[in-house]
Amino acid sequence: MGLPHKLKNMNLYDEGVSFMGEIGELTPPTISHATEDWRGGGMLGPVKIDNGLEALEFEWTLGGYVSQVVSQMGELAIDGVMLRAMGAFQSDQDGGVKSVELVMRGRHTELDRGTWKPGDDTEKKLKTALSYYKEIVDGTTLLEIDMIAGIYKVGGVDRYAQIRAAIGG
Repeated sequence: MGLPHKLKNMNLYDEGVSFMGEIGELTPPTISHATEDWRGGGMLGPVKIDNGLEALEFEWTLGGYVSQVVSQMGELAIDGVMLRAMGAFQSDQDGGVKSVELVMRGRHTELDRGTWKPGDDTEKKLKTALSYYKEIVDGTTLLEIDMIAGIYKVGGVDRYAQIRAAIGG
């Protein structure tokens, strides 16, 4: 029997600037394969044909007013903003802590400033379209996706290497 490692604390860095105490929550990108149904002659039913990955999006919430993210809106480069999220996940079974790091590059596509009311919490919600994503647990890279370079590594295996090689990449 085991107990899950639970998120005990986290931080987010935007271009190396720490948002400790300001980051409220974050939603890591969903990794989803783009597929289409295919049913050829003689097949009993359709199968899902893999056509690569769906777009990656990172959602996060900041408390208060942070000028830095406002100034990044309209970034022209598809990988113009670097974000790094760090999470400490601890087991109540043995007290062990796992470090989970998300390294992301992209640009903000939405800034929702919420409402302003004196004395109330002011939060801003951001959506960042990602062109690059890497997930590292205790120093080991589990997942790396570079949409532009066509890199898709899972557990150290580059799942797209043969395709890049076939087109001279």
